[in-house]
Amino acid sequence: MTSLSSPGTSNPLAAGYAGAAVTVLIWATWVVATRHTAATPLGTVDIGLIRYGVPAILLAPVWLRTGLLPKGVPLRLVVVMVAGAGALFFQITAAALHVTPAAPGGILLGGSMPLATALIGMVLFGERPDRMRLAGLGAIVSGVVILLAASLQKSGMTMTGFVLLPLGAVLWAGFTHAFRRSGLSALEGAALVAAWSFLIHLGLAAVFGTHLAAASLPDLALQVASQGILSGLVATFAYGTAIRALGGSQAAAFTAITPVLATLGGAVFLGESFGAAEMAAALVVGAGVALSTGVFSPKR
Repeated sequence: MTSLSSPGTSNPLAAGYAGAAVTVLIWATWVVATRHTAATPLGTVDIGLIRYGVPAILLAPVWLRTGLLPKGVPLRLVVVMVAGAGALFFQITAAALHVTPAAPGGILLGGSMPLATALIGMVLFGERPDRMRLAGLGAIVSGVVILLAASLQKSGMTMTGFVLLPLGAVLWAGFTHAFRRSGLSALEGAALVAAWSFLIHLGLAAVFGTHLAAASLPDLALQVASQGILSGLVATFAYGTAIRALGGSQAAAFTAITPVLATLGGAVFLGESFGAAEMAAALVVGAGVALSTGVFSPKR
């Protein structure tokens, strides 16, 4: 497989930090944009076609060169990558965000991702977190409990998000571990996930139909930009770059910002209300995510 770094890359760490920062900003935008589709005729299949169709077309030269089943990459890793960052992940999280406000949606998804990644690493790969990481995992759980307690007092929050969004986080954690072991470059990984997921969504559209024709041009333009170009193409590539340059733990540290940005974005752009409990949960989860990744742990 091709290497991530190009001959002209003189500072891979800088590229990794830039990739992580870009990923977090796009993820927060994606939560808000996906939540916005609840007010449009677009369903999760329609959004999936946009999210993966755009990068699948733009990255066609890449996946045509590597093939849909790249040589040297075990089939199980391909399956986990496509499920974890592709069609299954998207359908689960998009369905949850349709009925979950952006603030708790960002907290549940952004907070659960590093928690799931750490737990998978501990159970399957024998990773041993230090006290700082354990404290971070505890803070994540505490933040989710704060959110749960607050949401139970509000009529606008259902239990769907509490079930589906952590499940989506587990899938994404699986993608993270699988990608690290695949040997693929960031661009190859993005192309592979997009191509397979687009094919899967074409099958879903053939069975369930689409509502793309019923959507307005502004709504379609918003989704093409936020889902297809930013989330489907740029963020997937940027996240892969961050993992390759920084490692999974440091790359995941940046997701600490996602819950706060999603909370503010939901309030500013969607008019969703949030109170002290939501903001406290966002800050506690954000701090927990940063600690759980090991960035602040003593260096050995």
